[in-house]
Amino acid sequence: MGEPIDLAAGPPAALVADLSARASFPPAGTAVTCAVSGGPDSLALLVLAVAAGCAATAVHVDHGLRPGSGAEAEVVADVAARLGAGFRAERVRVDPGPNLEARARAARYGVLPAEALTGHTAEDRAETVLLHLLRGAGPRGAVGIARSPRRPLLDLRRAETEGLCEALGLEPVRDPSNRDPAFRRNRVRHEVLPLLTDIAERDVVAVLVRQADLFADVDGLVDELAATIDPTEARALAAARPVVAGAAVRAWLLAEGVGDGHPAEFAAVARVLAVARGDHVATEVGGGWRVARSRGRLALTPPGAWQDARHD
Repeated sequence: MGEPIDLAAGPPAALVADLSARASFPPAGTAVTCAVSGGPDSLALLVLAVAAGCAATAVHVDHGLRPGSGAEAEVVADVAARLGAGFRAERVRVDPGPNLEARARAARYGVLPAEALTGHTAEDRAETVLLHLLRGAGPRGAVGIARSPRRPLLDLRRAETEGLCEALGLEPVRDPSNRDPAFRRNRVRHEVLPLLTDIAERDVVAVLVRQADLFADVDGLVDELAATIDPTEARALAAARPVVAGAAVRAWLLAEGVGDGHPAEFAAVARVLAVARGDHVATEVGGGWRVARSRGRLALTPPGAWQDARHD
């Protein structure tokens, strides 16, 4: 194990203080769990959580996707010990195949506490905004990664987390998959954002983050308006502005358990609104769930129930 790290002394102290002031950790003494892969962003998360006076525990999740990945937990364990933080290792199984990133993320979050902190930075948010726009997302998608107490580094830049690790003499884990062009996020990170920055002749990440905050305000207003609508009342949905009606439907489906905790896709919401207008009597909304209109009201039927009723 390396020497203990004193964050309040030496040349790095000023940098730690500056970054801590721009992060958003809970009050000193709060127990927090930090998701730490060993990369520069997550190591910086752990460092700054300790600097903020939190009782931090680092959790490393090994997905077993590449040889030697288990040794990365040792890197995190060493840094945690040098900082005086707790440490725990978890291992999950993620088989190669389609949607690898999404499946790995789901597996990772499955073993992390719901309130675990993550090291997402401004660059991560900008990349997510662009990825969501490429998918045709609306105002909510344009928020990218929403601000949350779980993401205290959203106002920091990737170069700053790298710089913090360098100043403290930490050697982050370098995941080779982060440069694999097979993953769309990597192409956005290494090709699209640099090109946009060159074309715009300005810091596009900062622009996208400001836009995301503006869209977050718009999305909040839409949610407030949507909350005044009864999503089971067909006439009310049909009369509302589409973006407000869509938000009401999306919230309704989410609250009823459609989508296993994920917001309904645009196409599913559009089909529900078509039923509310009277274009159709019923529609499927994913996962076997069905929405039907009867006497001016919309009702959800869970998977299997409507097929059983049809054959009775």
